[in-house]
Amino acid sequence: MKVFKNRKARHDYFFVQELEAGLVLKGSEIKSIREGRLNFKDSYAVIESGEVWLYKLHISPYKYDSNFAPEPERKRKLLLNKREIKKLRIQIEEKGMTLVPTEIYINNKGLAKVKIALAKGKRQYDKREDIKKKDNLRDMQRDMKQ
Repeated sequence: MKVFKNRKARHDYFFVQELEAGLVLKGSEIKSIREGRLNFKDSYAVIESGEVWLYKLHISPYKYDSNFAPEPERKRKLLLNKREIKKLRIQIEEKGMTLVPTEIYINNKGLAKVKIALAKGKRQYDKREDIKKKDNLRDMQRDMKQ
């Protein structure tokens, strides 16, 4: 099972809660995902009229598909049940959080799944602290190898 991670999201946000959702795809998009031809860029999810939509997820067209190539950055529907959507809407409206995709993978049944996180934005000094922690951890690991 290949997992494609959104590393920039972990750098820019604090994750409060993670959910797994199905992803509605068209045509040969699943083949492009299997090849790893996707880019998270600045993708995010929004709740519109009781449904969750994923924006700005770039899935490149499949190179062997000549007839039908869906738009690479179209909005894609996420499959969540109404209870989960209701809980997310409340937290987004009250606490000012956002929905960010963290991972995309294909499960054992061959279905595309997205892990979305209810996230709160980091300040600049929070990002600097994370970088310092990573550098210190890397230095300690390097010292242990020697």
